[in-house]
Amino acid sequence: MPERVAALAREIQDLTQSRIEAITAITKRTRMLAVNALIEAAHAGDAGQGFAVVAREVEEIARRTAEESALLHRDLGGRTGELGALGKDLVAQVRGTRLVDLSHHLIEIIDRNLYERSCDVRWWATEAAVVDACQDPDTALRCMRRLGVILGAYTVYLDIAVLDRQGRVLGCGRPDRHAMVGKVMADRSWFSGAMATTDGDAYVVDDIRNEPFLGNRHVATYATAVRAGGDARGEVIGVIAVFFDWDQQSQVAVEGVRLAEDERGRTRCLILDSRHRVIAASDRQGILSEQIPWPGDRPESGWHQEGGVITAWARTPGYETYRGLGWYGAIIQRPPG
Repeated sequence: MPERVAALAREIQDLTQSRIEAITAITKRTRMLAVNALIEAAHAGDAGQGFAVVAREVEEIARRTAEESALLHRDLGGRTGELGALGKDLVAQVRGTRLVDLSHHLIEIIDRNLYERSCDVRWWATEAAVVDACQDPDTALRCMRRLGVILGAYTVYLDIAVLDRQGRVLGCGRPDRHAMVGKVMADRSWFSGAMATTDGDAYVVDDIRNEPFLGNRHVATYATAVRAGGDARGEVIGVIAVFFDWDQQSQVAVEGVRLAEDERGRTRCLILDSRHRVIAASDRQGILSEQIPWPGDRPESGWHQEGGVITAWARTPGYETYRGLGWYGAIIQRPPG
């Protein structure tokens, strides 16, 4: 493991420094003893001549030991320092690359999920009950029953609404939960976008927002035009909108990132919109209120480290006909300990 390599490098560096300091201390004591021995030999006169020779030899050995210790500190100390730095870089590189891969996987899961939502809304726009309700509002009750059946099979939606050309809700799938019928949603950007679609293959998707008619839940809204006769080239006679249960589905994605058990408490998995605003977070904090600092020159995917904290990200690649909204998968991870 890269972390173990870095830990061993630090241990070797600390051990080397400790041993060099010990040798230096012993050398100082040896030289001091040699000096004292020379002084005593001088006091002894001729009788101390032989002892003086030994003392000078000891001093020379101590001097050479000190020189070798200094060389060892210079050569080995520098190399162990470099080894430690390389170990840290290796750990950061491995962690950063892995977190980028996880970020990419996270946003890819969301893209695939939302691609299916774009397919759903275009398909249901051709449902006979939906087309009939837009052509004859008196059939709205049958349409609502049909939408209720659909919602029973597709648990990822909070509701589905069918609107007339003026943006008035003709029917929804859960009228007992959401008082939308008869309300006007012409001011929603997804409504005007759906009305402007050129054919049945086109759709619009709105960024994550609170929807008052759905209890201020966070939703991703997909919409497209309902066309006369269910024909892809037919005249626009209304709009169908599906309200994706963003809170529940996105939370599954960010909490499902494959992290080691020891990483979970120090890792934050996020989905960011194109403005780098938090729209989903594994710690459930900052939704639609926190904006991650983002230098303008960052590439579409990558990582950087600051103070031991690694931030990794990957921009949406889109999936099939779903181009994405410029969202990012992002992971912020603190170092261990």
